[in-house]
Amino acid sequence: MALISCTSCLSDDDIHLEAPGADGARVLRCGLCGHTWSPAPAGRAVASTRTPFDMAKGRFARATMVAPERNARVTRLRTAFLKAAAEPDPAVAEHRTRYQELFSPAGLASCSPQDLRDFATSRVDGIPGSTAVLTRAWNRLGDDESAARIRASISHLLHGPSSSPLEDRLTDLLDDADGAGMPGFAEAQLTRVLCVVEPARFLPILTYGTEATGKRDVVLDVFGLHLPRVPDAVSMTTGRLAVWSNDLLLELAGGGFADAGQAASFLTHAQQRLGRSALAVVR
Repeated sequence: MALISCTSCLSDDDIHLEAPGADGARVLRCGLCGHTWSPAPAGRAVASTRTPFDMAKGRFARATMVAPERNARVTRLRTAFLKAAAEPDPAVAEHRTRYQELFSPAGLASCSPQDLRDFATSRVDGIPGSTAVLTRAWNRLGDDESAARIRASISHLLHGPSSSPLEDRLTDLLDDADGAGMPGFAEAQLTRVLCVVEPARFLPILTYGTEATGKRDVVLDVFGLHLPRVPDAVSMTTGRLAVWSNDLLLELAGGGFADAGQAASFLTHAQQRLGRSALAVVR
């Protein structure tokens, strides 16, 4: 039997049958967003416009799933955090301005290998962890080949075909099926690229599945939601999990932050206060 999905939020998780409408038509209600609608009568079925991408995203966790008491604790923490928040670091703004220009199509075409190496080894606006793999690969491949690979990755991520969503272009790069990517310029580095070009959206929480510090564990520790532990090759792919968990965390963090970088600092603070190890100490 085909699943019935909400015509507003596309979820198929919590659909209820309401009392018939004035014309006797069947009325359905989505328990997640509250939208009500009447499905097309039998024999007049409307072809679904939902793509496999839409259906996969409809099955991903939503902010409405967080327990009210969790939200209340996070709100209290956010209020206190914002009162004590430091002024934004001007070095971060300078870093973003420089690389926003370099990551434009014209900037990528003309930037030097050193420009790209400086970005890859920088610890401003997100610390990518060890760069030893990238350094060894760079020394082995040389400046020109290393820079060409990084340029190609950034270009595909930011300026790739519009027919492919950002999430799926990121998956292409993370899976690196043809082995053409730059070793060491993977999830953390690609996320840093997104943090530069969209600082209001992308959190400098640079990986999805890294234990304790990845987005999956932050969502679990702070908000109590379980996200997929491992990606699959069809719907919950590597890039989709990375982007959708970012967007979920940004929504859950709430408003009032100067940018996504400050929101990430708050989420790290909240994880230290509300995470599993912190709660164990309280008990």
